Amino acid sequence: MILEVIDESCGSGDVQQFDFEDACLTNSLELSPLEISTLQVNITKLCNQACRHCHVDASPKRKEAMTRAHIETCLQILESHKQIATLDITGGAPELHPDFDFMVIGARRMGKHVIARHNLTVQLDGHPITGESKEYLPQFYADNTVEVVSSLPYYEEYFTDKQRGSGVFAKSITALQRLNAAGYGINEKLKLNLVYNPAGAFLPGEQSALERKFKQELKAKFNVVFNELYVITNMPIHRFKKQLKQLGQFENYMTKLVNAFNPSAAQNVMCRSLISVGFDGQLYDCDFNQMLDLQVAQTEPMTLDNFNYEELLKRRIVFGSHCFGCTAGSGSSCGGATAG
Repeated sequence: MILEVIDESCGSGDVQQFDFEDACLTNSLELSPLEISTLQVNITKLCNQACRHCHVDASPKRKEAMTRAHIETCLQILESHKQIATLDITGGAPELHPDFDFMVIGARRMGKHVIARHNLTVQLDGHPITGESKEYLPQFYADNTVEVVSSLPYYEEYFTDKQRGSGVFAKSITALQRLNAAGYGINEKLKLNLVYNPAGAFLPGEQSALERKFKQELKAKFNVVFNELYVITNMPIHRFKKQLKQLGQFENYMTKLVNAFNPSAAQNVMCRSLISVGFDGQLYDCDFNQMLDLQVAQTEPMTLDNFNYEELLKRRIVFGSHCFGCTAGSGSSCGGATAG
């Protein structure tokens, strides 16, 4: 079966015909859910940046945000299901949501591990609409033992600013130094992990080698330390897909991903152990499916309001051609490579 995914970000009827399910069948892979250990919640699409590779299409102009009622429902779900040990809060820049602190504190009070997808520059830029300062974040994170995961495209200014915008690298380094001053990357309980993704239509390099190089360069040049580097493949959707098509590189990039399909990486795709929640309370198999509006496969749409742990474990994960991005080479997930 050819699995067709229509991505409206590149015009009506743009059909991708790269068969991910066939690749799984050829390799005798049955990718069914294993558990739900993580609730990953996108609480806003508002961001102080508008990065060209962003699969969320986040920007200072986006107004979508999760309601307080849905945030409270997320916390109720976490409290009712001890199996869900981790709350992974993402955006946009999640700290720009007015109830971000409330959500973090609520989850930590019940002993959940909390991850914040923190873009670093928000510390210096503040809220793009209200002007509210976010300089308190390093200490807030430390006080609540939040794991901080931050994207840094490269350890050099040119490549980072090329992908993220002028001045982003300098701000990111300052923010990392502030996190270090709060104990991140130094205190074993305060985890600071960085995310690297290539600045173009390339597969990322080997994760452990890149991590060593990042640590060496950031320590030597800026006295910045961190715990782990997560290497993530650029997903061929939304802004990045549009860029690829404008450059005439989309077909070549997809072919590169397909040819690099790794069965070992496929076995550990993140959709087998998490549920992604949209700002409107809809449920998805992963953050990328969320951005393509591919909801969990159920007889009726499943939301926070009818969340059913047992039924979600029985679901059939919705796959598409974009899933080749998670299974190429050493694999790619919110926690980096999925295969050695």
